[in-house]
Amino acid sequence: MGYVAVKGGTAAINESIKRLKYERLKKKEILDVKDIDGGMRGLIDQVMSESSLYSEELASTAIKQSEGNPEEAVFLLRAYRSTLPRKHYTRITSSGEMFVERRISASFKDIPGGQILGASYDYTHRLMDFDLIDEKRSDAVTWVEEFENEIIKTNDDTDLKNLPKVVDYLRKEGLIKNHPLNDEEPKDITKENLEFPTKRSERLQILTRGQTGAVTSLGYAALRAYGALHPTVGELRIGNLPLCIENPFDSEGSEDEYYIGDIKITEVECFMPTTVEKKRGQKEIEFEVGYGICYGQNETKAIAMSILDQCLEDKDKRYPTQDEEFVLLHIDCVESTGFISHLKLPHYVTFQSKLDSVRKTRKGGKEDEDKL
Repeated sequence: MGYVAVKGGTAAINESIKRLKYERLKKKEILDVKDIDGGMRGLIDQVMSESSLYSEELASTAIKQSEGNPEEAVFLLRAYRSTLPRKHYTRITSSGEMFVERRISASFKDIPGGQILGASYDYTHRLMDFDLIDEKRSDAVTWVEEFENEIIKTNDDTDLKNLPKVVDYLRKEGLIKNHPLNDEEPKDITKENLEFPTKRSERLQILTRGQTGAVTSLGYAALRAYGALHPTVGELRIGNLPLCIENPFDSEGSEDEYYIGDIKITEVECFMPTTVEKKRGQKEIEFEVGYGICYGQNETKAIAMSILDQCLEDKDKRYPTQDEEFVLLHIDCVESTGFISHLKLPHYVTFQSKLDSVRKTRKGGKEDEDKL
C-alpha cells in the first residue's frame, strides 16, 4: 500500500471550524460567561496561573471558548496576553501584607493568630451531591444572605492583615539560615530567552506558570525515589495581596505609589531538613525553605512548586527532579502541548523517506537470503 500526499484546502478548514462551533452549540444551550465566573473557581484559578494573566473574566471567556479544555484556554489567554502593552511593573510587595482567608501549618499546631481553615475540600467527605442537579438560584441566594449575616454577627478580633510568618520562629532559633538580601533585578521570562544555568527568579516564574498536573507529578516524584526530600508544610496561606505601582506622573522617583487592586494568591513555605557540616567535621541539622506561589487557590500546585524550588536549588544531577533543564523545559503547558500536537501536522515527506528506507532494507535482506 502506498502513501500519497493529501491536499487540504481553505474550504475543508472552514468546514472543520464550523463543525467545532456546532459541537459547542448542538445542545442549543448557551453557557453564560458569568455562570463560569461564578461557579468554576478552581478551573479559573488554574487557567489564570498557567497563563500568567490575572483576570477572572478573561479566563472565564477562554474557558467558554475552549469548551472547558484548560490547555486550550491557557493557549488562548497567553496569546491574548502577548498582545497587551507592558505599561507598568508593580512595586515589590510583601506577602506579610496579605489579607488572609486560609492559613494552616503542618509544622506547628499552635501558631499566633491560629490555624484558619477557610474554604477547602480537605474536610469534606467527597461524596456526590445529587441535590446540585436541581439546585435553584432562589435557594442559593437565600443561603448566601443567611451565611453573610452569620459572619457579621461573629465577634473575632484577629488582625488578618498582619499575621506573623511561621518561618520567622525557626529563624529566631537559628534553625534556618539567614540569607543576605538580594535586590538583583529579576529576569522577565516572557521577554528574555531562557539560558542555563538559570537564576532563581527565572525558575520561580516558570514553576508558578507551569502546568498544574506536570508540576504536581514532578513534585510527587521528588517525594518518592526521584528526589532526596521529605518536606513539611511550614505555612500555607491563601488571601488577597495588594499591588501598587509608582506614581506615573512623577519622574523623580518619589515614594508616591498608586494602589491598583488585589490579587488572590496561594503561598507555601515548606521546611526541608538538611545536614550541614560545621567546624572540625561536626554535623548539624538545619532547615531549608522551599517556596511556592501561584494565582488563586491552587494548594497542591503551590506545595509541589515549593518542593521543586528546593530541588532545583540543590542541583544534584543524580535525581531528575533536581535537573533544571529536565524540570523547567517540560512543565510548560503551551510548550509541551504544542510539541505533542505538532505530530498531527503533515509529516508526509519525512514518513515517505523512512518508508523507502525500510523497503530498501527489507528488499536487500530478502535478496541476501535468496543468494544463500
